[in-house]
Amino acid sequence: MSERAWAEVVGRVLHGRTQQPRQSGITMVIDKGHGLAMTNDLLEMSGDVIDHWKCTFGTSAFVPADVLRRKLLQLTARGILTYPGGTLLEVAIVYGNCRTFMQHAHTLGFSAVEISDGTIPLPRHRRRNLIRCAIDHGLIPITEVGKKDPTQQPTAEELADQALQDIEWGAQWVTVEARESGKGIGIYDDHGIVKTEAVIEFSARMGASIDRLIWEAPLKNQQTYLIQQFGMNVSLGNIAPAEVLALEALRAGLRFETFSTIAEELERLGQWNPDLIEETFPEHLSIPLSQSHDKGGVQW
Repeated sequence: MSERAWAEVVGRVLHGRTQQPRQSGITMVIDKGHGLAMTNDLLEMSGDVIDHWKCTFGTSAFVPADVLRRKLLQLTARGILTYPGGTLLEVAIVYGNCRTFMQHAHTLGFSAVEISDGTIPLPRHRRRNLIRCAIDHGLIPITEVGKKDPTQQPTAEELADQALQDIEWGAQWVTVEARESGKGIGIYDDHGIVKTEAVIEFSARMGASIDRLIWEAPLKNQQTYLIQQFGMNVSLGNIAPAEVLALEALRAGLRFETFSTIAEELERLGQWNPDLIEETFPEHLSIPLSQSHDKGGVQW
């Protein structure tokens, strides 16, 4: 990775951020149809902060196969995990083409698959078999927990239990459903506000496996809450391509929502004085708020 543009000024705030290939701190992009040129431009600007790339729901079914293969090669060359949306697999399951789907995903150049039951019922034995089938076809299984219908929402306890079971069966990561809107689904209420009690219950039940979750968080207030709750290296998904760098700034404390907390804490600790005129950059300045996840602290 080449030197960042402002490394000499704000390089310290980037300390603590996991580096690619990441196991935590994942940023998953939701792609509704980026072309080759747009994808290349995005990778040139922010490829080092993108980890997963999901061709959401059934959009990739409409892309010419040769174009899709070239696009996936672009992404794979940057070490980015690629997968089609889980709804496409659900369609294949309904039409009895599950194994064909897995083989075709591998042939096209996808490196992973999302296994979900957001729309259809999926018995436990079938969910387990799908994870195994993905592995058998050389694909990384990423499962998703939750339902897309706002009237059929599982409890936080049920979501966590399914996530833990998926991990035991071989899922590499588990995505927490929120759809594109981030409203009325999973851990969010009808206005997109985080249901704090649900997150606390969910995370407590996950225990040490909490870092295996990718929280779908399309809205800034959701991203802010989860970063403040779990630290800069929380894994977040359903991020619009145009918002990737904005999210990274939020993670690092380079936006109001997270920087305000840092500035207040530095002043409280006496490490920054608003009235002091600096002659040189203070060597003693360090980023605080390094409490553990167990205490719900922020890590910057």
